[in-house]
This record gives sequence, C-alpha cells and structure tokens, in this order.
Amino acid sequence: MNRRDSGSGTIVDPAVRAELLVNQHPSDWRNPARAERYGLVVIGAGPAGLAAATHAAASGVRVALVERDLLGGDGLNYGSVPSKALIRSARAYADMRVAHRYGASVPAGIEVDFHAAMQRVLEVRARLSRITSPRILREAGVDLFFGHAEFRAPDRLELEGEPLWFDKALIATGAEPDVPDIPGLEEVGYFNNETIFGIGELPERLLVIGGGPLGCELAQTLRRFGSRVVIVQHVPLFLPHEERDAAQILSVAFARDGIEVRLNTEVTALRRVNGEIHADLRSDDYISEITTDAVVVGTGRRPRIHDLGLDAAGVQHDPVRGVHTDDYLCTTNPMVYAAGDICMEHRYVSVATTTGRMAVANALHEGRQRLSELVIPWCTYTDPEIAHVGLYVRQAMRRDIQVSTVTVPLHAVDRAVLDSDDIGFIKLHVADGSDRILGATIVSRDAGEIISQVTQAIVAGLGLRTLSQVIHPYPTQSSAIGEAARTWCKQHPETK
Repeated sequence: MNRRDSGSGTIVDPAVRAELLVNQHPSDWRNPARAERYGLVVIGAGPAGLAAATHAAASGVRVALVERDLLGGDGLNYGSVPSKALIRSARAYADMRVAHRYGASVPAGIEVDFHAAMQRVLEVRARLSRITSPRILREAGVDLFFGHAEFRAPDRLELEGEPLWFDKALIATGAEPDVPDIPGLEEVGYFNNETIFGIGELPERLLVIGGGPLGCELAQTLRRFGSRVVIVQHVPLFLPHEERDAAQILSVAFARDGIEVRLNTEVTALRRVNGEIHADLRSDDYISEITTDAVVVGTGRRPRIHDLGLDAAGVQHDPVRGVHTDDYLCTTNPMVYAAGDICMEHRYVSVATTTGRMAVANALHEGRQRLSELVIPWCTYTDPEIAHVGLYVRQAMRRDIQVSTVTVPLHAVDRAVLDSDDIGFIKLHVADGSDRILGATIVSRDAGEIISQVTQAIVAGLGLRTLSQVIHPYPTQSSAIGEAARTWCKQHPETK
C-alpha cells in the first residue's frame, strides 16, 4: 500500500512518529471478521467519514469504516491541523520581529529553527490522532477495515477481493490536489498540501503557484520562516471570491512581509538547470523568468472519485462537482449517500463533519435535514485572517435582494488598538427594510473566532436590534459586532 506520511522528510522524535502511525494505520493491523451485512458502510476515514461512522454506531447501527491510507484524512494529515500548527509557529517569529510595537526590544539575531517547528506539527498531529485511533473506533462499535473498497453492485462493495454487503453506504473519500498542466512541473518536482508538511529543509527561494486560500496561507507562512517567496496568480487578483477591500488589506500585509506577488501571470514552463529551478512566466505579452529552489502548487483541490466503481453502483459523478447528491445528500442510488469534500462546493473540515452526521440522520433515521439550510462560515488563515459567512453583496444583487452595509474599522475598536492589530474591519450586510443579517466579512487577526458570533445570529434568526443589546466583555475585538449593530440601528431608527 502506498502510504503518504507527511512527516517523512523531517527530523522527528521516533516516539512521536510511532505514536502517530499506531493511531493512524498500525503496521500490524488485521482487519476484523466481516459481518454478513452492514447497516452502513462508510468509505473514507476523514472528518466526514469518522463523524458518520461514530454517529451511526452510537445509534446502534452495525457500521463498517473503510480507509485505504491514514485515519484522519486531509484534515489531520495534510490540511487544517498541520497547516494551522505551522502557521502559529510562523506567527511567533513574525511577532518577535515586531516586538518594538509592544514596547519590547527586538531580539538580536533571531534564528529560525524550522526543524523544531516541523517537530511541533508532528507532535500536534500525534496528540489529536488519539481521539480517532483504531482502539477508540473499536470501542465505539465500528468495524475498521484498511484497504481499497470499490463498488461492484448497488448494494455491494469489494474490499481486498471479498464482498461487503450493505443496506446503506456513505462515500466520504474527500478531495486531492488539483495539479495544473504545466510543462516541466513533474520533472522538476513540486510540493502540494499533501507533501509540504514533510519538507526536510526550508528552501531559500520558493515559488508558490496559486493565489487562493491554500496558496496564500503557505506563501505567508514559509516567508515568515525565511524563504524568499514569489506567489503567482493567473487572474488579476488573489482570493478572487472574497470582497476586494479584504483582499487589498491582505495584499498590503504580503508587501509588509516581503512576499513578491505576480498577478495576472501564468507559469508557462519549468526546468531544472544546474540544481536550480527556472520558471518561465507570462503576463499578457510580457515574458519573464525567475529562479527558485522549490515549487509549491496551491491551485486548489478536486473530488477524489477515481477507483471507486461509482458506475457499478449507479452513482452519478463528474470530475469537477464530484459525486452528485440531492439536498438530503442522497446520490442517484437511493442506498448510497455522500458527504464532505467528495460532493461539497465548500471543502472545510467543519462542513465535512456536519454533512457526515447529516447523511447518517437522513440515510438511517428518516431525517429530512437539508443541505440548502446550512449556514456555512469559512476563514482564510493568513495574517490578518479573512472570514466570511452568508451572502456577499454581489450574490444578493444577483438574487434581486436589496442590501445595506455597515462597517466598523478595527482602528475604531479599542482592543485592536491595544493589541496593535488595528488593520482590518467588520462588515455586516443587512436586508433592506429589516434588521436581518444576510452576510458578514471580517478581516482581523482573530476573524475566524469572531465570525462565529455572526453565524450564530444568522442561524438563530437574531437581527441587529437584538445584537445591539448584547453586552461584550471590555476590551474585546468581538465587541465590534455590537458596535456595528448599534451603528446600524442609529442609521435605521424606523426599521424593525
């Protein structure tokens, strides 16, 4: 079996690596005896699959969980957990370099210990892997199988040459890196989110291809460790789905950190010359060349649908959208459901776990939980962070919804001033004629934390008049939510 070990290139404590492997895929694992038929078979033990399997088992259903590689999926191994752990270490170095902002002396001769940071990533992964280990799953009543499962019929899978019969199945195989077709890319070699956390040495020069959330996070993080970073984005802006003023603030932050940004630029070819990687770039009619020591591809991810035998199961799918589901997460086969990145436009751990539980409720317990009713927040974990929930103004306009917007800049928030982190804003979009919140964008070092308050208000149907009455501890950045609500109430005294 080809296992992807995201710590393979780093110098790590052998005990940490051993614990991680025991919790993810023990070398001496033996699959359990198969039941004659399972109430639910889950394919993929990432966030969606784990949530679904444990939720179903807790309700008394006989559950089989099949994983071809490592327990935890992208979230634990190649995504949220390792990236955010590394981002936190990089921020510590960034804070040291601006200690004067806080009345402290900048340490002399700051030396970056990249190996120590990577060791911490492995330690964090090992710690978090304990809660979804094979032992924990067995105690929860889940039959865990390692191997490759493929549909052979609408109600049958084949695992290592033997059948797995089911009443219901859930596909939760996640997503994989979407690698662009650039001449020479495979020959020179590259990193992506599945391999970057196994990098052995920090490259002196780094080319990041892609200006979406993944590319932006990796570019800033590795720059803060000391790499000279060039980020190339093929369209005239990065984070193209976010509001322009939010992306502009991040652009300023990138300039502050010393990241070179090439927008409206394509990498047309790559080649290795005397140990260096040469990249040909094209921006309109302007041709240029840069040299680098490593390449990171951060151009997004695509559904992992190959080798599943979906046609044999009667499950409709395509390479872009992934597995097709209805509003209840049921596929075109009424016995098969899907959850997480394999079928979702929003590919986040929080969405994967939520849809995993939702699919179990709908498939096994006659639930009627609708995908369209979810309120989904997200966050890009750059510095500052950019978080969003609900509608953007452009989306509301396409739906002929009239919107008013209230914005509170962070320099008007006392806690942001006290922390010397006052670059950013909190912006709320409200339906005209009411105080109903349609959406929000927050740019702040703690945007991912603050956005939850707005998300809760939208889910609970709380309008700005109610939020204006909420008392926040002083001083906190989240108090800006209340300030925005009070500002809106003053501007719209007659609106209920």
